[in-house]
Amino acid sequence: MLYGRNAVREALRGRRKLDRLFIAEGVREDNRLQPIVALARERGVAIDRVPRELLDDATHGANHQGVALEAETYAYAPFENLIETPGTVLVLDHVQDPQNLGTLLRAAEAAGVAGVVIPQNRAADVTPAVVNASSGAVEHLGIAQVPNIARALQQLKQSGRWVAGLDAGPGAVDLFSADIPQPAVLVVGSEGTGLAPHVRKTCDLLLALPMRGRVESLNAATAGSIALYELVRRGAKGDERGTSEE
Repeated sequence: MLYGRNAVREALRGRRKLDRLFIAEGVREDNRLQPIVALARERGVAIDRVPRELLDDATHGANHQGVALEAETYAYAPFENLIETPGTVLVLDHVQDPQNLGTLLRAAEAAGVAGVVIPQNRAADVTPAVVNASSGAVEHLGIAQVPNIARALQQLKQSGRWVAGLDAGPGAVDLFSADIPQPAVLVVGSEGTGLAPHVRKTCDLLLALPMRGRVESLNAATAGSIALYELVRRGAKGDERGTSEE
């Protein structure tokens, strides 16, 4: 049961099979709700007006904003397909907080990454809470689940990508001055422990954001989003040079 107006709208624009749209009784069809209703009708999705309490129960008390959408479970992309897609890849090493995962996935989709890799175990999945936190961006992303992050990084290396881990520890270089060959993979570690030791060893280089203010660090989602855009920017500049040389 997906919930939240942005998440529901993007799911209606996405690739999932959908069953039924629920709208809380008394909710006015304003300029945010009207496009959702129109998309549901366009896709042949049944629309039901129900008591708000029913939506509260169905979404376990989440802030559903008066709408919910019954849909099939999120379908992960085959990792092999992601490897073959050109561009920057985001790899998340056991990010566990749904809000952080949703924020990173929203940034990844906005930046136009080739895809995202997450682990099958001991990490947040693409749940309705994550869909809502990403404002529905996950509906337009290729996300692969893999049993072993380090092994996945080795396969991504074999596709010609350099692997850069976001890590503020010893040996890390400034993100904005580092030489980062393209195409690249950005690895973001978990909220508490950062990159796992075996994942850190697999990286070709380690990157850190310069901290020039009074705070000592940024959370995983904020730091990862900044670093991701820097890598995507560099990749785009490389594409422009290649086009001009041709």
